[in-house]
Amino acid sequence: MTGRALAVLEAFTPERPLLSLSDLSRSAGLPLTTTHRLVAELAAWGALERDDRGRYRIGLRLWEVASLAPRGVSLREAALPFMEDLYEVTHENVQLAIRDGHEVVFLERIAGRRAVGVLTRVGGRFPLHATGVGLALLAHAPADDQEELLARPLERFTEKTLVQPDRLRRALADVRRTGVAVSDGQVTLDALSVAAPVFDGAGEVVAALSIVVNSATANPATLAPVVRAAALGVSRSLKRRNARHGTDTR
Repeated sequence: MTGRALAVLEAFTPERPLLSLSDLSRSAGLPLTTTHRLVAELAAWGALERDDRGRYRIGLRLWEVASLAPRGVSLREAALPFMEDLYEVTHENVQLAIRDGHEVVFLERIAGRRAVGVLTRVGGRFPLHATGVGLALLAHAPADDQEELLARPLERFTEKTLVQPDRLRRALADVRRTGVAVSDGQVTLDALSVAAPVFDGAGEVVAALSIVVNSATANPATLAPVVRAAALGVSRSLKRRNARHGTDTR
């Protein structure tokens, strides 16, 4: 039953936030009667909500439970002051992400009103190899994880997306050498991202912080120091928090 309930919840996507009972039945691959029973139980608990047209959406109770995940909460709390400072200096998009397998998960984002458009959203996922935060995280991932990703077919978003293993290895080596990752036009041609890793008290990379700007006017050399400084501030904040509470952000 747990697997079936999760299949119902997985039917919702950013493109399909409202679904009918029939939609949920088809997406989850379940009989309509089973779906009806599961949806009723999920709605009674608060994981789903029903609108006045009989369609369902993710409920607030599910968000409340998800917000307790320690990997996200402590990182967001430590990072937000530095993200806000970075936004005030630049008025550009500022993002915080962690690695989950071969993808990044975005924990927080501050969007500039006049900044370049981005495809990311809080709670959304994106492939590691194309984004600034993804490259910063992948560069510090275990070697086995890197090679496993490089052996897979990599999705190309633009003609600038790094999909060749040798070029990607060189890019990751540059990230480790310089302390910053630059993704120029790899997701959309008009966007450039500069990212830096965030370390915990044990010196392990647990997240990455980035700024996303218009590639036509951006100068990565001037952005790199402020992004590194913000990421270093988050790292120091995490170290102090961990020392006080004995918490683990990994």
